[in-house]
Amino acid sequence: VQLQASGGGLVQAGGSLRLSCKVSGINFRLFLMAWYRQAPGKPRELIAQITSGGSANYTDSVKGRFTISRDNIRRTVFLQMNDPKPEDTGVYYCKARGRTTWGRGTLVTVSS
Repeated sequence: VQLQASGGGLVQAGGSLRLSCKVSGINFRLFLMAWYRQAPGKPRELIAQITSGGSANYTDSVKGRFTISRDNIRRTVFLQMNDPKPEDTGVYYCKARGRTTWGRGTLVTVSS
């Protein structure tokens, strides 16, 4: 499996940003997909996931602000980040459940 996250950058607190992750090498539509975040000096944490059927779950810290979605035709999973906060700063990775591969993440920096 190959995962290529993109869309990161510098954003002001209260702004918005949309991350994308293009996936290849698996039957994408069958897999639960997840976004993880690794903040500076902290372990990687699961922040959002979406099932093959489109059901989403979020960690409490992003609930109501971030939205995960997927496009099975384009084999891409998205993370819409609204009202980001400085504590959302970190490298964001996508991952397919049940697979051990971590692709290259994308850095998000939220300025106050």
